[in-house]
Amino acid sequence: MTERTVKIGIVGSQFQADIHAASIAMGKHGEVVAVASPTAGNAAELAARYGIPKAFTDYREMLKDPEIELITITAPNKLHCQITVDAANAGKNVVVEKPMAMTLAECDEMIEACRRNGVHLFYAEELFFTPKYVKAKQMADQGAFGKVYLVKQSEMHFGPHADWFWDIDRSGGGVFMDMGCHGLSFCHWFLGRPEPLTITAQMGTYVHGERTRGEDHTFAIVEFAGGAVGHVEDSWARQGGMDDRVEVYGDQGLTIANLHMGNALPTFSATGFDYAVEKAPTTVGWTYPVFEELWNYGFPQELEHFCRVVLGREESDATGEDGRLALQLLLAGYHSAGTGRRVALPFDAPEVARPVDLWLHPRAE
Repeated sequence: MTERTVKIGIVGSQFQADIHAASIAMGKHGEVVAVASPTAGNAAELAARYGIPKAFTDYREMLKDPEIELITITAPNKLHCQITVDAANAGKNVVVEKPMAMTLAECDEMIEACRRNGVHLFYAEELFFTPKYVKAKQMADQGAFGKVYLVKQSEMHFGPHADWFWDIDRSGGGVFMDMGCHGLSFCHWFLGRPEPLTITAQMGTYVHGERTRGEDHTFAIVEFAGGAVGHVEDSWARQGGMDDRVEVYGDQGLTIANLHMGNALPTFSATGFDYAVEKAPTTVGWTYPVFEELWNYGFPQELEHFCRVVLGREESDATGEDGRLALQLLLAGYHSAGTGRRVALPFDAPEVARPVDLWLHPRAE
């Protein structure tokens, strides 16, 4: 007997859309049946690459397809809210890529639209599903490290693929908006989702000032109820490809999880080859090619989980509320960096068009 699959439409056609298409194909409970992108030819190209039967230039036309149960949004951050609301009103479950939106009001609108229409809103935070990091959390929950007092997460490379990330009008910020959301959500999740009490952040544009007004290297420290601390560092200024790691410290032990080095092949090549690892600028000389990259990141597990939730087989472990909290921490972090002060949480964020404005144009408390 053939098991039912969730029929999925992807909004977007570039790097992250490709990851979604490839990751869903690795699972058992999802099937991509459509892709939509306004750029002429892009949706058709992605569809041809993965054998997706339908391609659209307008996602609203795709939403009319009664076959589709779930959409994934890989469009620029500025578009997340409207696409989510339109999808919810069309009766579709929604996976929204990080960060969830540009403002907390948009997050609330998205959550309410999905609640009102009886559909799921999933927040695509793959670090909740990264196998190496999941194992670290399992050990921590079993008491392997005693009382955990510090969790560090860092993600660093030399900058994103798509041009829109560098445009703060479309992205809302720089590397903190792009990747700080990962670390902030991860620390909160790893520690069992305690209440965050304060955040202190520092940031600057050190390397890419000619490309963006956003920040390209950041630090953030979050103090949680119960005494534990999360430390998050992110960079678009690091040469040499992706570096992604976690450190966990407790009074009885510690663990260090380097996402790539344990799954890499130290390699020297005088001529180079096609691909080593995400965002590596070259394969000439010493590189560290990875294998089963998407699986090690957690993308297939994440999207398979969302499909199983739609099928009623699991409870969601990454919701719109997770995305909203991450954005609130981002807003408070920008405000902290702009004012040079520790910021108490929850943060009543001022109305700004872009989270990064709280850093670029600091407001007195």
